[in-house]
Amino acid sequence: MALLHNRVSNEELKKRLMEEPFPRTTISFYRYFPVEHPQAFRDFLYKHLTVLGVFGRIYVAKEGINAQISVPDEYLESFRTFLYSIEHLDGLRLNAAVDDDGKSFWVLKIKVRDKIVADGISDPGFSMGKKGKYVNAARMNELLNDANTVVVDMRNHYEFEVGHFINAVEIPSDTFRDQLPMAVDMMKGKEDKNIIMYCTGGIRCEKASAYMLHNGFKNVFHLEGGIINYAKQVKDANVETKFIGKNFVFDDRLGERITKDVIAHCHQCGQPCDEHTNCKNNGCHLLFIQCDACAIEFEGCCSADCKNTLHMPVEQQKEQRKGIENGQNIFNKSRVRLRPKPQPVSKAGK
Repeated sequence: MALLHNRVSNEELKKRLMEEPFPRTTISFYRYFPVEHPQAFRDFLYKHLTVLGVFGRIYVAKEGINAQISVPDEYLESFRTFLYSIEHLDGLRLNAAVDDDGKSFWVLKIKVRDKIVADGISDPGFSMGKKGKYVNAARMNELLNDANTVVVDMRNHYEFEVGHFINAVEIPSDTFRDQLPMAVDMMKGKEDKNIIMYCTGGIRCEKASAYMLHNGFKNVFHLEGGIINYAKQVKDANVETKFIGKNFVFDDRLGERITKDVIAHCHQCGQPCDEHTNCKNNGCHLLFIQCDACAIEFEGCCSADCKNTLHMPVEQQKEQRKGIENGQNIFNKSRVRLRPKPQPVSKAGK
């Protein structure tokens, strides 16, 4: 019987990835469709994708599939053929990464979830059967030139901080479940506007567009394939991009450069910078923006406290980490962070 889970250490898998002599392509895709038996579908995918050397992160739920993966270039067509052989996935749009070295993932993880994107929606009357109209890059640019348009960013603050569409409205929360009702409240009084929702690859803004329609809005659109597809379309057509900066992505790259604009700042010294990193202190792993100079000064840590911890004996560090739940910690200058952490040292006086 084929293994349905990885049994090799992350260290060994990363080593193998770096030693691979062949190129890979990073791809993302999703689709909302009914999955009657998510666990069986998950196991089916794992067995077939393992044979094709696919790495990445895939979520399966009764409402569909959400995937960010890398595929060896020699198996790209085989992968496409397999995916398109599955009912409901035939012809599915595959978003290829814009700024990619293929080293985005080193293991395949497929998990069954309640939702492919956590939304907090409990209303039994809500359905993904009615959603906003798709817009491609050309239509997006056209609508953005219309004074009657409001463009709404359905990503988290740390994503918005490094790149966004010109004049985009930020929904000030770092969880999608909170953003949905906030977007409805913030758009009240704009019912006659063209409301365009967008996100990284399309999955959040598609659900957001359905939620807006569910709450009585009429002229709702969402960017097909999200920023990833938009960037590819404007590049292929050689037209103006109205997205500036970087597109944050949820893999080891932490970002795809769309334009040369650097619109964010180092969280420690305030200099222009849009390079995300995780604090090198294993008891912290805070996601924050750090420039090269501060990376040297703080040795890749978010604070003097974490830098000091880094120099403690390993056993002392382990003892200090006991009982700490190290989830997704985000540095957010404009709002309270998810968990209290030592504040990064600022040389510019935040």
